[in-house]
Amino acid sequence: MGLLARVFITAFALWIATEVVPGIEARGLGWLLLAALVFGLVNALVRPPVFLLTLPLTLLTFGLFLFVLNGLMLWLTALVLPGFTVAGFWPAVFGAIVVAVVSWLARRLFGDGARA
Repeated sequence: MGLLARVFITAFALWIATEVVPGIEARGLGWLLLAALVFGLVNALVRPPVFLLTLPLTLLTFGLFLFVLNGLMLWLTALVLPGFTVAGFWPAVFGAIVVAVVSWLARRLFGDGARA
C-alpha cells in the first residue's frame, strides 16, 4: 500500500476519532490530511527512540504503557498543528486507540492486512 493511501486511511481514522472522542477536534479536511501526515512522521521518527527509552516500563506494565505512548504521539501531533487539537491526556489515549483500531480495520479491508 502506498504512502498516499496510508495518509488517507490515517486521516479517515483521525476523522473517526474527532467524531467519537470528546476533546479531539480538527478544523477541516485539510487539517486532517496534514495531521495524518505529521502523525505518520511522528510515529516514524519520534516513537522508536521513545519506545526504547520506555521499554522497561512497557515490560513492567505488560505492554499497557504502549497505549500511553501512542496517546503521547497523538498529543505531540496536535502540538505541532494549530488546526488539530487534543484537549488532554485521556482524549489523546482514547483517540490513539480509535485511530489504531480504525486504521487496522481499513488496512484489512483495502488489502494491506494480507501481510499481517
